[in-house]
Amino acid sequence: MTPMQAVVEVVARALVDKPDAVKVTETERRGTTLLELQTAPGDLGKIIGRQGRTAAALRTLLSVTAEKHGKRAQLDIRD
Repeated sequence: MTPMQAVVEVVARALVDKPDAVKVTETERRGTTLLELQTAPGDLGKIIGRQGRTAAALRTLLSVTAEKHGKRAQLDIRD
């Protein structure tokens, strides 16, 4: 598990009701690392947050971690 994947997974598991359903997959596209976050259907709102603030904060954490390791990353939240 990469550090970027670990950051997203740890934060997502702390936010949701069903932490065992959290799954983070990582793929490489055109020099950018794409992380896909999947949760249980009822937990999607907790990841997104009010007006998308939680999702924005999670994306900020991911980009800071990626920049620290000299990479670019993008987060895609799937239901």
